[in-house]
Amino acid sequence: MEILDFYADWCGPCQMMKPIMEEFEKAHPEVKITAVNIDEDEEIADKYGVSGIPCIVILKDGKEINRAVGVQPLKKLEKMIGK
Repeated sequence: MEILDFYADWCGPCQMMKPIMEEFEKAHPEVKITAVNIDEDEEIADKYGVSGIPCIVILKDGKEINRAVGVQPLKKLEKMIGK
């Protein structure tokens, strides 16, 4: 399972999401987390149709299985991956 964490340095809610993602990463080392800066990786953001940030896209076997836009609490992230 992989999480794509779409963000931008200038985005306030993205900065609020950063410590939540760090906590999630510590609790779930089996989940690969890839941070994607939309200003630097526009092609990836376009590929996944990201129109609002922060945006969390959850992939399983390379296919999107879940997505959330906005600041998400740790418990919701865990629910999104089925934990």
